[in-house]
Amino acid sequence: MSLAQMHYASAAPGDQEAEGRFTAVGPGVSGTLLAEIEPLLRHGLPEGVAERPTDGELRSLPQPFTYAVLADGGRLVARSAAVRETGGGPGVRFHAHAVHVPPGVPLPDDRMAVEAWRSPHWVAATPGGPVPDPLSLPPGPAAVSEGLDDFAVSRGPWLAAVLADLRRASGVEPAGGGPVVLVERQCADVARWLGLASATLPRAYAERLTFTTYTRRPGSSTLRVVGVRPEDAEAARSAGLRVHLCAGPPPAVGGAGDVWAVTAARVWRSRSPELFDVARELPGEPFAAGPLAVTALCAGITLGPDERSAAAGWAADRPYALDAQRTARLVEALTSPAVDDRTGAEFDAVGRLFGALEGRCLASVTAPLAAMLVTEAVRGGNGSVELPHRDAFTGPEGAAVAERLGPEILNELGGGAAGTRPVARTVQLLRVARLLGVDTAELLPEVVARLASALPAETVGCGEPVDGSRREGPSGGAGADPGGPPDFAPALLELLDEQFEVRTALLGALDRLAPDDPGAVARFLERVTLPFTGTQALPHLRMCAEAPGAMAAQGGDRAAVWRRVLRSAGLSPFAEPLVLRTAVGLVWEDRAPSVEEARMLLEAATSDAHRAAGTWARLVDAALGASAAEPSAAGSPADGPAADEAAALAHDLLRGFPEEIGGRERAGLLLLDLARELRTGAPDPGWTETVRALCARAEPVGPALRERAHTALVERLLAPDRPGAELYAFVHADDAELVAAYDRAARTETVRARLRTQPAYAADCFTVWTAHPHAGTAWPPVAAALLAEVLRPAVRAMSAEEVAEVEATVGRTGSSGRAGAFRAWNRSSALGRLGRRIAGRVRRG
Repeated sequence: MSLAQMHYASAAPGDQEAEGRFTAVGPGVSGTLLAEIEPLLRHGLPEGVAERPTDGELRSLPQPFTYAVLADGGRLVARSAAVRETGGGPGVRFHAHAVHVPPGVPLPDDRMAVEAWRSPHWVAATPGGPVPDPLSLPPGPAAVSEGLDDFAVSRGPWLAAVLADLRRASGVEPAGGGPVVLVERQCADVARWLGLASATLPRAYAERLTFTTYTRRPGSSTLRVVGVRPEDAEAARSAGLRVHLCAGPPPAVGGAGDVWAVTAARVWRSRSPELFDVARELPGEPFAAGPLAVTALCAGITLGPDERSAAAGWAADRPYALDAQRTARLVEALTSPAVDDRTGAEFDAVGRLFGALEGRCLASVTAPLAAMLVTEAVRGGNGSVELPHRDAFTGPEGAAVAERLGPEILNELGGGAAGTRPVARTVQLLRVARLLGVDTAELLPEVVARLASALPAETVGCGEPVDGSRREGPSGGAGADPGGPPDFAPALLELLDEQFEVRTALLGALDRLAPDDPGAVARFLERVTLPFTGTQALPHLRMCAEAPGAMAAQGGDRAAVWRRVLRSAGLSPFAEPLVLRTAVGLVWEDRAPSVEEARMLLEAATSDAHRAAGTWARLVDAALGASAAEPSAAGSPADGPAADEAAALAHDLLRGFPEEIGGRERAGLLLLDLARELRTGAPDPGWTETVRALCARAEPVGPALRERAHTALVERLLAPDRPGAELYAFVHADDAELVAAYDRAARTETVRARLRTQPAYAADCFTVWTAHPHAGTAWPPVAAALLAEVLRPAVRAMSAEEVAEVEATVGRTGSSGRAGAFRAWNRSSALGRLGRRIAGRVRRG
């Protein structure tokens, strides 16, 4: 069919009177279409065009070539050329020759619009009659494709970035932000860019690229690709457009992470555009990098690591998409010894490819992949490499790899720097050694011992309690989930599944380590489920595995948790005392047991078992760290059932572990035992000096323990039956802290009630508090204050008969002079009361 043609003449520059106009319009083009088409045909001349250009200058001016989609679905293809003003006058204008393609009608011979760029049928003047359709091109390759290889090579630094942007611009919905701007000195070079796009992009995408090879108004263009000259590049950049300055210095990087675009650029630079058609025959998304990268590698084109990764990943997902010949070529390209820039992602993709091809291809095809993977695992330290199976090497390939890598594996496993080797590295080396048949039997005990030590430490932070900050447990700590398995867990479990001797040795080593830090081992087992359900006893590992579940089930009952954990060992603490240490460490890892719990632990096993397990130290901590739950008669928290139990526990510990307990811990327990004897028994003489000496030896002694000992001493000294020698020693020791404790105890309600109701006790206190007026500096003011503030109110509350009894008792136990002193002291009190009464009456009168 014949397509409608149009001719349009623009206004001359500076001519305010004239306007652009259509000089000829073919049939079927409505006025509405012309109004839409006209803005697409207007072009501004570059700056600095001479008023009367020479023929050469005229030919050098831009010749815009435009392809646009119209509102009705039709398309417009047009070429404009600069011409002199009609009539020979000064000035230059554009003449546009355009073709309208109705909706649904393909271009002649199903050509692409850009192929008509160099058609010989474009004219630069309005013809007097019909002219040939410029879209009807001669058979064969279009002129636009000529020289594209050379052009692509010359634009190598910009290729990937431009192709990436053209791909984005070719989508169903145009990319936001305005058109892609190509800056070239010649419109022909912009057309060549579009020719590259038409050969590279799938047909449907290339046809969506509307364009013009020249404009001075890129910011207002509705087309997807526009060309501008260098002098207009800054305006395009200021408008926020994607600008590619292809006429300037090359960019530092290109492609912006678009692997497909980078691969396409390498294909063009290799002058192999026919590979785009080959790649489109392979399955995959239109712009998937894998098919194009596979095609390029099979053709011998050198690619980068990202492109090789894409090729290996695509082939791994579609192991049946390539025939045997292309599969072999791909493997050869991926394993080429000339490649020295492989990345971890590439090795991961190659590992997936090996897994997909293994068993589907001949071993001779996959052996180079296996060799590359194990070499990287040993030399590159890539812990994520998926290792092949033992039968991956057949014949001389495996022997050659083992001969090359075996000494390196043995040297690293037995090297001095192995102490800092990560778990994943050790696991990987052991797996590769077995894969290659390297004998590690001599090194295995040492390697496994180091591996067992590293596993708990590398899994979680040291010192984190099993139940502390991660969940509700016996300590009441509420916390977060312990987290998933560590990265090395899958490889470790595969190692244990593959190598029975390593599994046996490693589980035994972990079981031996568990008593020293059972909490860390328990946290490790929470995140890595080791296979220790076989015939090995492994009592400590079984307890560590049981602990989290026991804590969740028993809540805050630590004693119940301990019994359940201990049962899971399958051994009695009498037969294996170390299970005591493991169980105690699991339940009371970051805290001391309570006194009741310590008593339960002490009774659960003999002192010999606790001595062998080292758990006696936890019991000492429980006794020394106990705080009283009930106030004492003196009103302080230093006595009561908890204090009694702690003192009884201290007594038993001193008796059960006489050689083990020493230093400040022994002094602290002796303080507790002395406090018990002061309250309930007959301690050896020299109480005050004993308390002071033990406090000094127990430094730094806790406040609760010090107060407990002081309170027990002063309460015994306040008792009516205390020996006078002990009281004398106490008063003359001049210990301010002890005297203060005595003062507090004497002011409690228990003592005050006894003073009010027991005349003999009041007489005794009067005698004591007046007997040593010059005993140092601490005692006299306290004694005087107790007389005035404690004893005087008690005597005032007595009857006359009770006061007389106090006076008589003072005389019997002391002397007549002391009885007179009491009368004088009491009379001054009475006179003081009488005087205050008389004064009050006078004031009222």
